[in-house]
Order: sequence, then C-alpha cells, then structure tokens
Amino acid sequence: MEQNYQNQEMIQHPDEILQIDLCGGQARVLLCSSTAMVQECVRIHGASSVATAALGRLMTGAAMMGIMLKGEEESVTVTLKGDGPLGTLMAVADHGDLRAYADDPTVELPLRADGKLDVGGAVGRNGRMTVVRDLGYGKQYIGQSEIVSGEIAIDFANYFTVSEQQPSLVALGVRVHDGLVLQAGGILIQPLPGCPEELIDQLELRSPMFADISRELTFGTLDQLTEDWFRGLEPKILERTPIRYQCSCSRERMEKALISLGRKDLQSLIDENQGAELSCHFCHRKHFFTTEQLREMLAKAGSKGEAEQ
Repeated sequence: MEQNYQNQEMIQHPDEILQIDLCGGQARVLLCSSTAMVQECVRIHGASSVATAALGRLMTGAAMMGIMLKGEEESVTVTLKGDGPLGTLMAVADHGDLRAYADDPTVELPLRADGKLDVGGAVGRNGRMTVVRDLGYGKQYIGQSEIVSGEIAIDFANYFTVSEQQPSLVALGVRVHDGLVLQAGGILIQPLPGCPEELIDQLELRSPMFADISRELTFGTLDQLTEDWFRGLEPKILERTPIRYQCSCSRERMEKALISLGRKDLQSLIDENQGAELSCHFCHRKHFFTTEQLREMLAKAGSKGEAEQ
C-alpha cells in the first residue's frame, strides 16, 4: 500500500490539524502539518538543524495535544528535560497557538550512522517528559514519564500509554536543509473505548506508511494522505484547525512576573537604580522597566501582601 508521489511537485501545506474519525468513532486520528510554524521558530531562535528537528517535533506533538483541550482558557505545556546538549525543551499550546524554546538551540551534532539528524543525542536519552494541562481557575493536571529515546515521537507515545493509560501511535517529522524547513508534521492515532482488536491490528499494520511523515507530506496533501492511509476504515474529517507560532507575552505579564519576585528582590533592583529588563524565552521580545516603575510595583507587592494576611 506504499504510495508513489515522485512525479508530483512538492506540496505547500497550510499549517493545520485535521481531526479524523475512523469506523464510526472507534478510533481518532489527528493529522498535522506544521511547516510554517516550525520555520518561524527557526527564525526566532536561530536554531541549528538538529535543534530545529527537535523543537519542530515537540511543537507538533504539543499542537495535537492542544487540539484536545476543551475550555477556551485551557493550555498545555510539554517539557523535555534530558541529559543532552539541548538542555530543557519546552512547548506551550493554547489551542492553535504554539510557542517553544530550548536552552541551547544552536547545538550542532554529527549525523547518525544512517545519515539522519541525531535528535535523540541532542535531547538525551535519560530524563523526563512532563505535561502540564492548565485547566484555568488555578486547576492543573500534571503527568510525567521517562524519556525512552529522545527522538520525541516515541516519547509522546510512551507518555500517553504510561501516564494517561491511552495506547497511541505517534509519528513526528521535520525535514530541514540549510536552515529551511521543507516539511514538518505529525500524526496521532488513538483507539477509543470499545475499539475492536481487528481495527487496532489494522492500524498497526499500516503504521509503516506514515513512519516517515515529513517525506509523505512532501508529495501528498493531508486529504490525500487521509484517504490513502485509512482506505477501508471509513475516514471522516470532522474538523480543521489552523495552527501558528504565536507568543502570548506582554508587558502586563512581565510586570506580574516582577511583582511575583517579592519585596526583597524588587527592593534590590530599586537600590541598583538601573531599572530591569526582561526578555521572553519564546519570542525574545524585551521589556524595560524604570526604577520608578519598579517602585510602583513594590507598592503593589506590599498591598497584595497586606491583603493576603
């Protein structure tokens, strides 16, 4: 059932996620194209090829998690903290808005023996994946699992199985050349309650078809891939959701972050009389606050402390 797209021109996909129903609700599929979103991440962070692949895979996986959120104020944060040179990687999804960073996005590593980017070596094969679902109103759900490969797709699949008891097939891919993201995307397949073993067996048999998903996206539209991969399984596209790289930082949020430092640290900044400059991890925008503005924050911090007593 391997498809031949060699005579077609490279597809330029819109960044979006398709929510697909199989066999009348027995399984769900999320199919994602994220090329422009990953390219924007490269532009902001000046990421190396291997960091681009890692951040792109992480954002794409987080994007598909974000689509499963119900409330408009909800968000999901996925953090990979491995022992590789990239350090901590984090991606945040507010439904279709994504942002991400790595401690050192300029890391370069030799290619693996098979000629592919060594994402597992860059992330590290020892550490944890942490998923925080912010449900709003101060409520959070936190799940964790061990990093099993550092290649990220396997780690997402392991997280769903171990932390959420939801067996899942996950494929994530990024094709990058000389700083240009050629294709990026991913797929998540989950059997739903009551799904028969025959359908699960069918999905496992078809998994090699989308294992190299960035290559498949090069020559097939999302609709075409849906039809080809799930022929005979009654695929039905339920919804299309656009996704984009979008940071939610603001001067107001930075001010709250400074106030949260507490009176002692704020007073230290005031005593230095040089103001304070904060830079956003996700977009690198800088926000400067004068000493007088810090004094106003100190007063707010004091008022808040008195109110909480």
